[in-house]
Amino acid sequence: MEVPNTNYIKQLAGDDIAFEQQFITILKDEFPAEYKEYFEHVENDSYKETALIVHKIKHKFNILGLEESYHLAQAYEADLLLKKTVKAPEFKAVLDMVGDYIEKM
Repeated sequence: MEVPNTNYIKQLAGDDIAFEQQFITILKDEFPAEYKEYFEHVENDSYKETALIVHKIKHKFNILGLEESYHLAQAYEADLLLKKTVKAPEFKAVLDMVGDYIEKM
């Protein structure tokens, strides 16, 4: 299984530690709200809204070096628009892993 990392953030920031920290702060601020919003939409069977939040979240996967998870999110987003949720458990596992990682950053 992939492991989240900050390699991309460090590459973007270069030697600018303040920028790196600002980027991490944004992740820490945004992800918990998006995580909560995802589960609210899932609970309400709001497929289109769930797909929209998955779209937002998938970019965080990419930023954290989770290329396979990014592709999973892309496929899940497309499935949701067809009201298919077979990838939900796998997506949830990635969400939980990312949530734990961001919390410890």
